[in-house]
Amino acid sequence: MPILVKKNKAAFLLIAMANLIVAGCVFFILPPKFFYDAAIIIYDKGNEIGLIGSYPLTILFYKITGLRHLPFPVIGLLQFPILIYVLYKIGIPNDFEKLNIKNGLVYLGFFMIAVFISMPSKEFITYLSVSTIVFVFMNDKISFQKSILCAVFILFVFGLLYRPYFALIPIIGFGMYCVSFINFKNKTLSTIFYGLLIIIFLSLSYGVLKGQHFSEITREVVNSTRVGAQDSNSSITSPLKADTWYGELVAIIYGFFTVNIPINGLKHILSPQIILFVIWQLLLFYILLVRFSKCLKQRKKYRYELAILLILFSFFIIQGVFEPDLGSAVRHKIGVFPLIYFALYYESFRKELYPNI
Repeated sequence: MPILVKKNKAAFLLIAMANLIVAGCVFFILPPKFFYDAAIIIYDKGNEIGLIGSYPLTILFYKITGLRHLPFPVIGLLQFPILIYVLYKIGIPNDFEKLNIKNGLVYLGFFMIAVFISMPSKEFITYLSVSTIVFVFMNDKISFQKSILCAVFILFVFGLLYRPYFALIPIIGFGMYCVSFINFKNKTLSTIFYGLLIIIFLSLSYGVLKGQHFSEITREVVNSTRVGAQDSNSSITSPLKADTWYGELVAIIYGFFTVNIPINGLKHILSPQIILFVIWQLLLFYILLVRFSKCLKQRKKYRYELAILLILFSFFIIQGVFEPDLGSAVRHKIGVFPLIYFALYYESFRKELYPNI
């Protein structure tokens, strides 16, 4: 008897296979500047290898696994199936084969995974690390309360060892959760607004203690080395310098809207890749915002998705601080794509995963 494959699974596999080809071809198509981070990781000319920090740990990973000795196309062909297998294990929604906006965003997400993580990349480790949060939430042997504690632990440890700003996510997320109980006229936007106030407060407090604000030691440092460069056209440059409290306030708010609601990115009409990201980001943010609003209204029924969305929106808020350009913004969003995937399709997974809620 012929083996019948469901339409949703067939669509998933076809899209995955098509983008596997993309992952193998990226090296031959994209310009050398696209592989700047990959070159640092592979050659380690600065002898950064170590146990703490995104570059040191990533360099160590590619050395221990032996992947650093392989050509980039081969690395892409090895890494991409692993990343897609993670999504496969999370689940395939029943209507994945249907052409709609949500599925379109995910199809494009597959393509961006193939493009951005088809080489030695810090996002490969980020992607695998944050996916453990999803699998903890999907484990019916772990209670919701323990799942939250595990997620906080994962984020703190990942922040301490790899990317410090991830350690801020539980702080912002918890603050937003507490604020969401206040009876605002528009609870969804008010919750995100107070999340922005939390990161502004943290940055200004850090500035008082250390003499520099968050965006000064992240975005400003990166962009200061790229002034006048040919590939700096999508740089995120605040209208005010971030060396004062009001300058930092403007820089964070400007960065948040530029990264997450990048209407100003439409000015790059001659750069189709930027326009594509702008459209993808606007639609993604809107859909997640609608999901967030629904979760806040039915927080018990959608408590797992609410937790994931609090993590995601906290991450989006932090992106307003450290992202130097739109290219980095999309690359880092692909690093947390398992969370995005789970949040977008939570309704498809909910009844099977959580039959009692």
